Amino acid sequence: MKKILYSLVIILFISCSTAKNNTGSMSSGFNPVVAHRGAFKKNAFPENSLASLQEAIRLGCRGSEFDVRMTADDSLVINHDPEFHKLPIEKTTYKELTAFTLSNGEKFPTLRAYLLAGLQNNPGTTLVCEIKPSTISKERAKLIAERVYRLVTELKATGRVVYISFDYDILKKLLELNPKVITQFLDGNKTPAELKADGIKGADYHFSVFRKNPDWITEARKLGIVLNAWTVNEAADMNWLLDNGFDLITTNEPELLADIVKSRK
Repeated sequence: MKKILYSLVIILFISCSTAKNNTGSMSSGFNPVVAHRGAFKKNAFPENSLASLQEAIRLGCRGSEFDVRMTADDSLVINHDPEFHKLPIEKTTYKELTAFTLSNGEKFPTLRAYLLAGLQNNPGTTLVCEIKPSTISKERAKLIAERVYRLVTELKATGRVVYISFDYDILKKLLELNPKVITQFLDGNKTPAELKADGIKGADYHFSVFRKNPDWITEARKLGIVLNAWTVNEAADMNWLLDNGFDLITTNEPELLADIVKSRK
């Protein structure tokens, strides 16, 4: 039964990327490639831009990760850092933030625009939604989580989105809203058994955490916890994770990881 449940979790996260009409270069066979903030590096796209998302989809990445924050007027936006052009996002309105564009001229993206772009012409790339902890309060973080979930539901994107966060309470809030959503924890301070007990589906930790705690790899497999590692940009680290049977690898170098996976087949 544990093996069946584990298989179902993996299928929910990755089934779209093996669709027959996927024309990306990583469309067949084992594909652990999650593009970190989209596939931005090779073509010098801005991180977390629509261009980097669309490139990850074009490449056929298993997933494309992006970061969500909320503005002072409750607009959900895509940005990794708590500031955009030195403006604190949580204390600035969306209109004020749009005085600046991304480096490629794109408008500062909202979550709605990002999700809609990610649902278009996307045969199989999962949208990996990182909800950033609030810089204001834990309660606001839970509110952000709820609003993200409501928007994903409104856009009928639930089956295409996986949620990750460094804030454990954000993940627990999402599971309170819908116990079936797929969640992965980022901080690396919970054992696979603790994740399992709270309904968290994945251990998405910095790869150094797994090197220090190799027993967690075995424990995760036994418990049906998905193994993911970030942010892995060196070939040696990629090969170590592949040797240890990781399901997913988050990287700024999706092309490199894809080549390594292909060479190992």
